[in-house]
Amino acid sequence: MRKILAITFGLLFTLFAAFQYNDPDPQVWVPIYGFAAIASFMAFGNAGRPWFYLVAGVIYLVSAIYWWPPQFEGFLLDEMGMKTLNVELARESGGLAICAAAMLLLAVLVRQTLAKR
Repeated sequence: MRKILAITFGLLFTLFAAFQYNDPDPQVWVPIYGFAAIASFMAFGNAGRPWFYLVAGVIYLVSAIYWWPPQFEGFLLDEMGMKTLNVELARESGGLAICAAAMLLLAVLVRQTLAKR
């Protein structure tokens, strides 16, 4: 289960990073998603430790809460472009929340793998 989820998350976060090429601030978001991709691939190879994923998950979660918009207007409007700042902040916060969930799940799975040894 750990290997399947690690590869899935790794590919998903690589795709997230690639989608940032036309973002107004790709220098911020490519490393954020790139780190999540690398961490996921590390979990595939059992190279990370549970505390590493726990710390990453907490950082992503705190960041997601920080970036939450003052007024939630949804994630999508009629098209994918940025229509309002609140929609853009919601999308960024949602991406960080996905990273947080993945890192926290990987922390549990890596811990289970280490406990079996």
